[in-house]
Amino acid sequence: MSIKSEVLKWKYSKFLENSNYKFNKNNILKILSKKDIDDAYKTISEWEGYHSTPLVSLNKLSEELKINKIFYKDESKRFDLKSFKALGGAYAVEKIAKKDKNIIISSATAGNHGRSVAWGSKKLGLKCNIFISEYVSEFRAEAMRNYGAEVIRVKGNYDNSLKDCFNQSKKNNWQIVQDVAWDDYRLIPKLTMAGYSVMMKEISEQITNDKITHIILQAGVGGMAAAMIAGLARYFDYFPKIIIVEPENAACVYQSIKTGKIEKISIKKESIMGGMSCDEVSLVPWEILKHSVNYCVTISDDYISKTVKYLFNSKLSGEKIIGGECSAPGIISLITMYNDTKIKDIVGLNEDSNLLLFGCEGDADEELYQKLLNN
Repeated sequence: MSIKSEVLKWKYSKFLENSNYKFNKNNILKILSKKDIDDAYKTISEWEGYHSTPLVSLNKLSEELKINKIFYKDESKRFDLKSFKALGGAYAVEKIAKKDKNIIISSATAGNHGRSVAWGSKKLGLKCNIFISEYVSEFRAEAMRNYGAEVIRVKGNYDNSLKDCFNQSKKNNWQIVQDVAWDDYRLIPKLTMAGYSVMMKEISEQITNDKITHIILQAGVGGMAAAMIAGLARYFDYFPKIIIVEPENAACVYQSIKTGKIEKISIKKESIMGGMSCDEVSLVPWEILKHSVNYCVTISDDYISKTVKYLFNSKLSGEKIIGGECSAPGIISLITMYNDTKIKDIVGLNEDSNLLLFGCEGDADEELYQKLLNN
């Protein structure tokens, strides 16, 4: 049964074209260097259990939208952590632990980053303290405890958990492993981004006969999106159009692109896309994103459950795909842009387009995933 009739009325919340776009490959690789990227791949590719995650064809969706090809990087199969975040936090822990094997690790998280940090700490026998907000599910908290982390729940949102993590770490001399950068804290966020860039190395080896025309990237603080752009600069000799998608209630990249400077927004309602519900773009990613993003799109939570079910029920591909709440936004933004003839033409979506989307996570939160399937 076709899904086209079901999604024809889907709409994005806001759309923005970046007036400051001026892609510069050399500038990008000054921020996250070839050596940073190559070192990460060399290290991570030697980890036990490492393999490239699948690049799945959303052939049914491409037929519906009359688009040439839609590729979906399926991170549900990334080690046992079911998320691309496995590549970042754990890699940063390993790099900094080489300098001091007796450090105590700390981090604040919405779930998947903390799981990666806890996993990386356990592999090296390090103590680890993870700070989470009241909105992080107990299932995610328990997943971190299973890797030996002490989990501290903080009243309020992610920002509150980060502040508490920072204060406690300073007081106790713990090493913060965060994917968010600030003025005097940039090295470790760069390491996490270098870890994420492994995905683009894999993609460069998985797509050999087609030229990607568009890439849709989810953004929270912007680390993954910026890392993929740096990976493009490192591994590809051409540069597709870059589209950022965010929750409408947490569109910090959108707002920053709009004004040309980092804007801290006020989140009045938490999105179901918890890992993307961030109020401020991170410093290091921003240096890449501000001139490399072509368009920004924001979406509501309304279509998340339906998209998760489409993936699971093989409505978008010949394969059943386990995609969590943060894997849906790329698909939703594509459909909603396609539904708007004017935006479709501006972005250049047509029968010659080859799109790359990211399935950032699988059922990393199994309880929430089941709720989305049963909704």
